Amino acid sequence: MTAPPRADRPSVPPPIADTLAAKTAFGRLSRALSVIVLFAHPAYQRSRANRALVEAVRGLAGVTFHDLYEAYPDFMIDVEREQELIASHDALVFQHPFYWYSAPAHMKEWLDLVLTHGFAYGLEGTAIKGKPWLNAITAGGRPASYGAGGYNLYTIPELLRPFEATAHLCGCVWQDPFVVFASHLLDDAALAQCAEAYRDRIVALRDRARPAAVSGAAAASQA
Repeated sequence: MTAPPRADRPSVPPPIADTLAAKTAFGRLSRALSVIVLFAHPAYQRSRANRALVEAVRGLAGVTFHDLYEAYPDFMIDVEREQELIASHDALVFQHPFYWYSAPAHMKEWLDLVLTHGFAYGLEGTAIKGKPWLNAITAGGRPASYGAGGYNLYTIPELLRPFEATAHLCGCVWQDPFVVFASHLLDDAALAQCAEAYRDRIVALRDRARPAAVSGAAAASQA
């Protein structure tokens, strides 16, 4: 028997067969892209910003929401299942807090185990080639703190270069990141605006025409 999801987190995604069936049904009705949001936050219950973003996109047609900490609380990632999930979607979104200029441990573990040679890169590793790759992050600093004159020294795009390089190696199409700055300082009204902007960004990504070739980058949100 599957244990019920913790009340402080979104639900575990449905079995892979159900996810694929729902995605296929959506595809019959639309030429839109199917999107998977891979979410990682070890303290989700304490994150007002990420809760707002999650609630804005969870349940959108054509969008699969996948919480790594909820799905794998013991970090025992089902690599085959994860590869099936991302191979079966048209666009990849990585939503996470910008912990120490990177991502939480579970997302790094996921990247290390799932994006393997022969699957995601290498001569025969073309499973996610051509798919848009978007990082959606919450950052603690204000916009001015990211750059040569700020205490973080580098811009957000510069700090996200390891993700961009990973996307490039896998043949994905890098998208300008969605960023919520000073997330812990935002009031409810500002968070609602950020959530709406995030929803709009995901909908815009989803509603692109199905490839041929997917290219171009949407404007970054600096909510």
